[in-house]
Amino acid sequence: MISVFKKILFCLSILVFTVNNGIAADTTEIPKLYNDDVSVEITNVIVKGIKTEIKLNFKNKEFRRKFEGYPVTIKVNDKPVVIRIVKGSGTFEYKFTENQDFKISISDYTFTKKITPIPLWFSIIPPLIAILFALIFKEVFTALFIGILVGTATMFWYQDVSLIPAIFKGMFAIIDTYLIESLTESGHMSIIIFSMLIGAMVNIITRNGGMKGVVNILSKYARSPRSGQFITWLLGIAIFFDDYANTLVVGNTMRPVTDKLKISREKLAYIVDSTAAPITAIAFVTTWIGAELSYIQDGINTIGITESAYGIFISSLGYAFYPIFTLIFILILIRKQVDFGPMYNAEKKARAADDRNLDDDSNTFSNKVNELEVPEHIIPRWYNAAIPVFIIIFGTFIGLLYTGWDQAVWDDSTISFSTKLSTVIGNSDSYKALLWASISGVLAAISLTLVQKILNLKDTIDSLVNGFRTMLTAIIILVLAWSIALVTKHLHTADFISQSLVSVNISPEFIPAFTFILGALVAFSTGSSWGTMAILYPLILPASWLIAQNFGMNHEEALSIFYNVVSAVLAGSVLGDHCSPISDTTILSSLASSCNHIDHVRTQLPYALTVGGVSIIVGTIPSAFGVSPWILFPIGILVMFLIVKFVAKPY
Repeated sequence: MISVFKKILFCLSILVFTVNNGIAADTTEIPKLYNDDVSVEITNVIVKGIKTEIKLNFKNKEFRRKFEGYPVTIKVNDKPVVIRIVKGSGTFEYKFTENQDFKISISDYTFTKKITPIPLWFSIIPPLIAILFALIFKEVFTALFIGILVGTATMFWYQDVSLIPAIFKGMFAIIDTYLIESLTESGHMSIIIFSMLIGAMVNIITRNGGMKGVVNILSKYARSPRSGQFITWLLGIAIFFDDYANTLVVGNTMRPVTDKLKISREKLAYIVDSTAAPITAIAFVTTWIGAELSYIQDGINTIGITESAYGIFISSLGYAFYPIFTLIFILILIRKQVDFGPMYNAEKKARAADDRNLDDDSNTFSNKVNELEVPEHIIPRWYNAAIPVFIIIFGTFIGLLYTGWDQAVWDDSTISFSTKLSTVIGNSDSYKALLWASISGVLAAISLTLVQKILNLKDTIDSLVNGFRTMLTAIIILVLAWSIALVTKHLHTADFISQSLVSVNISPEFIPAFTFILGALVAFSTGSSWGTMAILYPLILPASWLIAQNFGMNHEEALSIFYNVVSAVLAGSVLGDHCSPISDTTILSSLASSCNHIDHVRTQLPYALTVGGVSIIVGTIPSAFGVSPWILFPIGILVMFLIVKFVAKPY
């Protein structure tokens, strides 16, 4: 009886509380609000057809006290909109579809502003201008700057600023907004510091004779351009767990060897670039796997598939035609010692040169040093270079395990060792691992130099600082590339490309090929394979499943299309990244190989497009119609072999 009485009393108290607070939340009793009581925050970049978040900040103390935590009805262009007040602020989203006088009303307060949204189609212009300028004029600094300026100036122009002031405001925004935001992003700073440390280590192991010692050892196996390229390819496969580490370590390590063998810097940059992302994208344990699995898991949650994200990833590898074909295509070129297109001219020039001056003014990442030239009194010892490099390689792997360690995962006996390892690596902090490994490599290089008294402390530190200095040009390009990527994000470039292509009504069998092309276009325009995956996976995975179901496919058929689409997003992202001159990994490949950046893009582009075309025609489309990948992979390899046989030429 007493417990029943307590329950009744409790319910009455809740009712009283609700009634009292309900009166407080009644919007008819909103106190008078004046201009100083409310501020409205609207982003300066408003794109037509894209939802814009608008925030209202309330400074009136009486209003905040009465409505904190409650919904309040306001009027937006004379239509009611409900917002919830949290910490004195309320937000809502509004889609601007035309030029208009935008009005917000609440109590006696009225906010009005003339809005001229930027057309969504314009979002593709800044990256296209940057790409075209870079390819036509072969000068990447100006190209990136002009592309950013077109974007920022347009943003101000659509804010009712006349053209000339808009250009000046856009120019100032490059410095005070886009460059600053690009530099203050922690991941970007990690890449910059990692690159500087790699440059410092390379300079030290060059000065102390370690690099020359490595060259002497590798020269025993790399006796010809063919074997030199093969060892470079092999190292690219060996450092499979991170594309940044792969690119910088392999490029810097093999550059002196390939120079000695008269392999062009363009060919070195191509091998470095085209082994890094492809192997990292498909390996079971990499710094990419965590992001990939999270995107796949989101798709699974949306459509209700019972399979695990890792299981779907493994199944999708059967459709990973572009990454696998790229790795094999390089081997075919190396085996036959042929090339075609601009790469043929670069290799022919390199072979014919008696004394190449690779560090001339045409080299975007010129070091102005001869890597192989060390003082005569310094004895070349291979381990002075090998130890720091191995510390970076294995240190990165250990750092990934340490930062992603989860004892509960290892104690779970229901999952396999490979799944446990993949889960741990996927949950790791790759930037911390890279930074820890690189500083360890630098300290090891310094210690080896000082302990053996190869250089004194001053000369060693001078080598360290000079190593930092050699990276400045590349870092500037990276920051500009990140800035234009931020411009494309604000202008919703990816939304434009996605909406344009998703609107095409196609049968399920063509969805993977369509996804592959879409991914390549987005990655090419934005310069980011990771950003492309983040954009497309949530968009394409549910859509592909729904389309397959609507066309009457059974579960197994729809699942096959789904696996293919998962792989197509990844493969398209890597292809677009390989083709884009504003891609960070493409820039890093040029940097590590000391190759002119535009020359790298120009020589790699025909190869990437060739493999991409074979991947779509021979792999992606037939597999979507049910042809087994076990049949398609050998056919694709044969087609690439025939292309090389009939198109490529010996030097």
